[in-house]
Amino acid sequence: MRPMTTRIKLTCVAVVAAAYPVLVATMQAAPQAAAPQSGKPTITVGSQGPLPVHATFTKEQINDGSGLFLQNCAFCHGKDAGGGESGPDLTRSKLVASDKEGEKISEVLHGSRVGKGMPRFDLPNAQVMWLVAYVHSQQDAAMSQTGDRKGVDESDLHTGNATLGKAYFEGPGGCTRCHSATGNLAGVATRYSGLKLEEQMLYPESSKASVSVRTASGQSFKGPLEYQDEFTIGMRDGSGTYHSWPAAAITYTVSDPAQAHVVALARYTDADIHNVLAYIQTLK
Repeated sequence: MRPMTTRIKLTCVAVVAAAYPVLVATMQAAPQAAAPQSGKPTITVGSQGPLPVHATFTKEQINDGSGLFLQNCAFCHGKDAGGGESGPDLTRSKLVASDKEGEKISEVLHGSRVGKGMPRFDLPNAQVMWLVAYVHSQQDAAMSQTGDRKGVDESDLHTGNATLGKAYFEGPGGCTRCHSATGNLAGVATRYSGLKLEEQMLYPESSKASVSVRTASGQSFKGPLEYQDEFTIGMRDGSGTYHSWPAAAITYTVSDPAQAHVVALARYTDADIHNVLAYIQTLK
């Protein structure tokens, strides 16, 4: 038996494994800063590049926008606009960076992206500009930070060899036992990108274990595994009804597609991860 707590730990391991080679590759690829020429001091803006050019906003606008953002936007985008449970990081948004006087941000607030999950806000123009001012201030602050840059760019993950990745995928990796480039992985690089795609490759969140149960009275049940620990097995049958039993009182078999990914984690080298990811990035 594999307790649910073990699966949680393995998920954490997968995320760390996904991030580690990326960070290593980024550090190795980062060029050394050139020494400033004599008499010509080097001027930089943090580690994110030059600040975007936009209108100047007052402290009052930014402060008012902070409260309005916290009330209406922080749930999705985080209280500092750095990304939240379902909303993207606005401090790294290209749309925000290209906005000059609120013309692009206001379009989004007025409903131009409802189809992508961004709700419409019916706010007075003054309050729209408060939000514009706050979002720009947060992006400026994030881009002015010194030290390592924030986050991982998708380009950081484009370091592998897709040909070698395909060979590993179809050969020693054993991936074709469960997956097909023209079947369940068709278009996967359209549905996921960047670090999220790598996380899905290493330990897919959407994977669902199933369980077959036979009770002491001879009844049989089969369906998605909902709960498992050392003492209890819980599942839902075809009608959606939840059942649970003491593990010692039944005979059961768990089928977990993600287990093959757990095994693969122990075999992967950094090169394997980057190469297989490079191949999967072609499946659009």
